[in-house]
Amino acid sequence: MIGRRAKAAGGALVLALTAGGLIWGFGLRDGSSDEVPADTCRGALAVEEARTFFGGAELDFDGNTAEWVGHETEHCAAWARGQGPSGVQLSLNIRPAAAHRTSGAAENASATPIGFGWNGSFAVRDQPEAAVLVDCAPLPGKGLLVLAHARQDIEELSDAQVLQVARFATESARRAAEHFGCEGAVGRRPSTVDLTEWKKRPAARAAGTCRGVVNSPDAARLRLTTASEKPAGRALTEECSLTLATGDHHHIRLTAYYGPSAQQEMHLDRRYPGSVKGAVMRSHDCKGGLGTAYFKFAEFPGPDAAKGVRSSVGGEDAHRLLTAFAAASGARHGCPLT
Repeated sequence: MIGRRAKAAGGALVLALTAGGLIWGFGLRDGSSDEVPADTCRGALAVEEARTFFGGAELDFDGNTAEWVGHETEHCAAWARGQGPSGVQLSLNIRPAAAHRTSGAAENASATPIGFGWNGSFAVRDQPEAAVLVDCAPLPGKGLLVLAHARQDIEELSDAQVLQVARFATESARRAAEHFGCEGAVGRRPSTVDLTEWKKRPAARAAGTCRGVVNSPDAARLRLTTASEKPAGRALTEECSLTLATGDHHHIRLTAYYGPSAQQEMHLDRRYPGSVKGAVMRSHDCKGGLGTAYFKFAEFPGPDAAKGVRSSVGGEDAHRLLTAFAAASGARHGCPLT
C-alpha cells in the first residue's frame, strides 16, 4: 500500500513539473506576501478564524492556482505578520471533487469524523489536518473538497489552536461554497475536535466504525476476536480492523472511501492490481459530492499460493462482512445501500 502510494506521488511530481504548476504542499510561490484576503483562494480563506489561531495577530497571505488532471485547484496560506511564510502557517487547498488526487485528513483512515453536520475528517499525525466535502453541482464531480492543515508540530500547539484548524477548514468551506454557488447543506462551527485513538473491543461488541459488522455467532465461527475501530460518523475515509485468533498480526481490514478519496483508491487499485491480491471490493453510487463510494475487504497477511498462505476468511463470508460494513458506513453518510 505504501509502495504504490509513493509511486503515485512520484507521478504527481512529474505531472506538476511538466504542467509548470505547483501542486499541494510543494511550497508557496516565491515573492512578496502582498495578497489581501479578498484575493486569497478567491476570498474563501477564513481570515477571522486564522487570526484567532494566531492569537489576534495581523496576518500575511499568499497563494496560487494550479491544475490537476485538467481541474483548477487553489492553494493559499496565512501566517502572522513578521514571522515569514517559512514558520507557523495555516494552509488551505480547494479543489473540485473530480480532481481525484486527495491528501491529508481526507485519505487518512485514522482520522475521526469532523462532525457538526459536515462530511469531513480531522486527523493528527505530526500536525493537525482537516478535510470537508460539500455537495456542489456547478463543479466537476458535483463536490467541493476543502483541505486545511497547520504547519506546526502538534506538541507545540494549544488545544484551542488545534480546534481552530477545524474551524478554519469549515468556515473556509462555507465561504468557498458561497463563492461557487454550491447547493449542498453546510454544517455548524465545531465546538470540539475528537482526538480519540483507535479503540479495541470484542469483535461482536464494536461501537464505532466496526459496529454491526459481525455478530457473536459469526465472530465465534470465523474466530474474530478483537475490533480495532475509530469513532463512527461521516469521515471521508474510515476503517474497521478485525483481528483473527491466529495472532495480532493476522487481521481483516475493512475500509470505506468517499468522494475524491474513493476516486483515488479506485485509480490506484487499477494502476497497481498486485497490491489488492485477494481483496474483495464493491462500489455504490451516492448523491452529490460523495460520488461513487468504494468499499474494500482485505486480509493481512494476504493469500500467497507460492508460500502456501490461504485466506482464513474468504468467499461468501468475506462478501457478507464487506456488505455489512458498507451498509453501516453508507447509512451514516446518507448513502444507503439498496
